[in-house]
Amino acid sequence: MTASPWRGYELGSRTVSYTERDAILYALAVGAHPSDLDLVYEERLRVLPTFALTLAQWAPDALGSLGAFDVTTAVHGAQRLTVRAPLARAGEVVMGARVTEVWDKGSAAVFEIEVVSDRFVAAWSLFAPGCGGFGGARGPAAPPRPGEAGQPADRRLTVATHPGQAALYRLLGDRHPMHVDPEAAKAAGVARPFLHGLCTMAALTLPVAGALGAHPADLLELQGRFAAPAFPGDRLVAHCWSDGEKGVRFEASGPERTVISGGRARFGHG
Repeated sequence: MTASPWRGYELGSRTVSYTERDAILYALAVGAHPSDLDLVYEERLRVLPTFALTLAQWAPDALGSLGAFDVTTAVHGAQRLTVRAPLARAGEVVMGARVTEVWDKGSAAVFEIEVVSDRFVAAWSLFAPGCGGFGGARGPAAPPRPGEAGQPADRRLTVATHPGQAALYRLLGDRHPMHVDPEAAKAAGVARPFLHGLCTMAALTLPVAGALGAHPADLLELQGRFAAPAFPGDRLVAHCWSDGEKGVRFEASGPERTVISGGRARFGHG
């Protein structure tokens, strides 16, 4: 086996500051309702843990800017988030990042990027066409999906996205043109601009938390694979399977396809 030269690459550290306004804009971008005062009103504000992923977006962007892959064709394959401590209503976060692994998928490669801070640990998997074939390991297979074993879902939730959601979400830092520019989306192999995977996943955590009787700001762990793009305005359906107290496995589908598979979330008790 031949390891990629990017394996173990240190992306350095970064300090990112944010305000209450940023946290509120994020909550609105992922579907919080104006009546959710503890998510959209500074007097009662609790910061959604998934907001951390916008603060850590610099790391995958930095790897792309170094030429590890073609930023016009690489897509987000999967995401993990482990919460270590709640985010303050405003402040700054110090993070370090590195490339933990590069898997060889033949015609493509998957770059695993980990970002660590005292508040969270986040891991991106980026699928990069044209970067494989270097003789490395293919990586682990995806774990079995609960629906594949014929296990019936415990509950079914509907999540409505809105037409301007991708344009709004990109103001939080992920300004990749494929989410707003039709030509850039086509270059990435998608018919039209599509929702950020992280926006789709975060939007799902709101109703999932509600179904469990949890608060979305009490999220402790989240992961999922982005199986296909969701489009602004899609109505998503999430099938959920209980996974212990305050835990759930989920899969989400758009009008024609599964958009998130292998989803798992766990919440605290508030």
